[in-house]
Amino acid sequence: MQYPATVLYYSEKKDAVPDLIAGWAVNHSMELTLVGGVEEMRWAVLRNLPHMVMVGADVSKSGASDLCRTLRNDPYTAVIPILCYTEDRNDSEGAVAWLQAGADEVISPSVGQAEQLSRIDSLLERTRRNVSVHPTTMLPGTPEITNEISKRIGIGAGFSVCYADLDHFKEYNDRYNYQNGDRIIYLVSRILRDVVAGMCSDGGFTGHIGGDDFIFIVPTGEMPEICKEIISVFDTLIPLQYSDQDKAAGYFLGEDRRGQLHKVPLMTISIGVVTSEQRSFDHPARVGALATEMKAYAKSLPGSVYVIDRRRDAAPATTETKSESSS
Repeated sequence: MQYPATVLYYSEKKDAVPDLIAGWAVNHSMELTLVGGVEEMRWAVLRNLPHMVMVGADVSKSGASDLCRTLRNDPYTAVIPILCYTEDRNDSEGAVAWLQAGADEVISPSVGQAEQLSRIDSLLERTRRNVSVHPTTMLPGTPEITNEISKRIGIGAGFSVCYADLDHFKEYNDRYNYQNGDRIIYLVSRILRDVVAGMCSDGGFTGHIGGDDFIFIVPTGEMPEICKEIISVFDTLIPLQYSDQDKAAGYFLGEDRRGQLHKVPLMTISIGVVTSEQRSFDHPARVGALATEMKAYAKSLPGSVYVIDRRRDAAPATTETKSESSS
C-alpha cells in the first residue's frame, strides 16, 4: 500500500509552523498537518503513518520528551523519524534531552538554513533506507529490490534476476530452534552477498525478500558461474550446521502435518532465474512473477539447482495485406 506523503507538526500554538518547515514541506510535496498535543499526535500517527513527525520550538522540553518516548515505545510508530525544531541556537541542554528521549535529529539557527534543510532531507533518506533493510541480514528489502529491477529495465543492459529459496528450512527451524534458523538465514545472506560481490563485474545486487527468500541480480553473461559458485559454497557449508549424527545420515526424522515420521533431507538451495536475454520487460512485477514461477520449478527438482527461464516473448501478430491489380 502506498501511503500519502505526510508530515505531522506538533505545536502548542495555532498557525505556529515556521516558514523553513512549511517551505520544506511544499518543496517536497508533503502534506503538513498541525497537531496540538501528545495524545492527539499519537492518534494522528496511528491513523496516518506519516513520513516524519516534527516537534516545534514552542513545545516545552518535557512535552517534547514525552512525545518522543511515547512514539519510540510503540513498535508500530518506533520507525517514524522524529525531528525537533528549536529557535534557540544555544539550547544544547534541550537538544541532548530530546535526543536521549528518542528524537532522531535536532535543528536550530546555530547552523544556516541550507544546512537545516539538508539535515531534514538526510533524516528522511536515512529512514527510508533503514526501513528497507532486513534486520537479520542487513540486506535491502522488497522496496529496494523493486527499485533495482526498475533501474536495470531502464538501463536496457542484459540482466538476470535470480530468486533463491531454501529447501527443508522450516523442518530445520523446527528441529534446531529459531535462533539457529536465524543463523542459517544470516549465513546464506553472506554466501550470496560475498559471491555476487566477488564475481560480478558491476558489483551486482543482493536483496532479502524475507524468511529464506532472496533475490540477486547480475549481468546475464556472468550468471551461470555465479549460480554454480553459490551452490558449491552452500553445499559445502550447510552440512556443518547439523549435528554429527544428522550430517552423517544425510537426513533426520521429522513429523509431517499428519504427525507421521518421514526422512527430512539436509537443506539445499533452489534458484529460479529470469533473464532479459529473450524477453522484454516494462515492469518489475512481471519479472518478479516469472522469477517466482522459475523458483517453484527449481524446488520441484532434487538437490541444489538453478534453472533458467529460456522461453521467449511471443512474437506480435502480423497481418498480411494482399493487393490485386486489374488488367
